[in-house]
Amino acid sequence: MKVEIYSDIACPWCHLGKKRFERALAAFPGADRVEVVYRPFQLDPTAPEEPRPHREVLAEKYGPQSVAMDERITALGAAENLTFDFDTVVENNSLLAHRLLRFALQEYGPAAQARLKGRLLEAHFGEGMDIGDREELTDAAVAVGLDRDPVAAFLDGDELHDEVLDEIDEARQRGITAVPTFVFEGRWAVQGGQEPATFLDVLHQVTAATAAESAGARPGDGAEPAAVPGRTAGPDAACADDACEVPAP
Repeated sequence: MKVEIYSDIACPWCHLGKKRFERALAAFPGADRVEVVYRPFQLDPTAPEEPRPHREVLAEKYGPQSVAMDERITALGAAENLTFDFDTVVENNSLLAHRLLRFALQEYGPAAQARLKGRLLEAHFGEGMDIGDREELTDAAVAVGLDRDPVAAFLDGDELHDEVLDEIDEARQRGITAVPTFVFEGRWAVQGGQEPATFLDVLHQVTAATAAESAGARPGDGAEPAAVPGRTAGPDAACADDACEVPAP
C-alpha cells in the first residue's frame, strides 16, 4: 500500500497528523508493506524569504482569534507529546525545506524522508528553527542520517526547484486545498489530523478494498473505503479543527 501525505512544514496540524498517523501505522498488522511518501504543499507560496515571528504573522492575518488557534493546537500537541512553542516559532517561506525533503526521498528513500520531515516539524514548532536557513536545514538533515556535504551542496543550488513547484501545482489540480491530506493508493483521501483510530480504520478498509479487487471484485461492490474529510477552516479561520486550509481568493 502506498500512502502519499501532502503537508507543509508551516502547518501545525501536519505535525499533529504525522504523529497520529504513525501511531495508527504502528498498530496496523501490515505496516511493513506500507510505503509512506511526503508530498509538498505550501499554504502561503507568496510568503517572503525572511524569518518573521509567528505571533506577529498570525495576528496580522487573523487578529485576536490567532491566540485561541495556537492554544488549541498546543493542547492537542501536548496530548501527543509534541511541543508547540509559538512564542519562539519563526515563519519563513517553506519552499527550500520542501526541496530538501524531495532530495532526501530521491537520494536516501522514503524512510529517511520521513525522519527528516519529523525533524523539521519538531525543530520548527518546538525549537525556533528557521526553515528557510540553509545551515539550519543542513544540520537537521545531518541529525537524521543524511550526509552533510551533499546536502549543503544541494541547498546552495537550485536543483529540484521546478520539480517541487510542479508537484505543488499537481496537488492543487487534484483538488487538494487543505493539509494534511493523506492519499491511499492514489484513490482514497483522508483530510486532516484525524485520530489514530480513524487512520487505522482506513488502513484496514483500503487493505480490504484492494484485496477484493485482486480477487475479482469491481470497484463499488461494497469494498470501497469511505473518504474521511477533515473539518477544514474557512478562509478567515486558517488552521482550525483538523487541518490548515488555503484561503479562498
